[in-house]
Amino acid sequence: MDDKYPYNEQIELFSTSNGLYIIDSPMRIKILNLLREKERKFDEIVVLSGKAKSTVSEHLKRLSEEGVIASRPDPDDARKKIFSIKSEYLGELSREKLFKEDLEKYIHSYLESDGSPFEFFRLLFQTIRVSLVGQGISIDPILHEAGVKVGETLYPSLKDNQDQQFLENIARFWQTHQLGGVEVKSIEPLVINVYDCFECKGLPYLGKTACAFDTGLLKALFSAHYQKPKEVTETKCYATGDDYCSFTIE
Repeated sequence: MDDKYPYNEQIELFSTSNGLYIIDSPMRIKILNLLREKERKFDEIVVLSGKAKSTVSEHLKRLSEEGVIASRPDPDDARKKIFSIKSEYLGELSREKLFKEDLEKYIHSYLESDGSPFEFFRLLFQTIRVSLVGQGISIDPILHEAGVKVGETLYPSLKDNQDQQFLENIARFWQTHQLGGVEVKSIEPLVINVYDCFECKGLPYLGKTACAFDTGLLKALFSAHYQKPKEVTETKCYATGDDYCSFTIE
């Protein structure tokens, strides 16, 4: 990344059939954010973007040519199109480079520990992540999707028709695999706290929650358990200065 990008300007990454696509246009980012919510008609995009039809049309054409979005005829008017995302959102970039000193401190903290294999793998995972964050690269969407896939694979070994037993199975799995200590804080709404979280404990202060993998994992587990889509929101995190992570399942 060179100096053509203004400091701290938002840049987003998408994976297309043609490879990695970097989007640094605020207008195209706005259009893609709209389409990530749901597919939209051309006129709807024009209204929500606040730009002229010719401007929106040019950006949509560029995104279509690059394989980032797709379109289909509008059933109400074949002369018009409905647009949707056809690529995978990977994350965002920033010009900010923080965390160098924090990363060095984190590596030294491992060297001062008992040197267990588990702590080494934690070091490996978090060093890669912090290095990317330090370069302004967020991989949260990738981690979230990875968590969902792991959760879908893991569910059969944890499932139980009884809520209480299912929660106990989750807590036992977290403990035996050294992912952290699980505490069910409340049932309505369902809130789960995780102490000594594998994913984020030891990370430098990021100012935002960091457990994208765990969020995806819990989403898959509880969606399968209740047999309907569930949303998981992380409200507390070590990366935001809290003493534990907290997840609300809705």
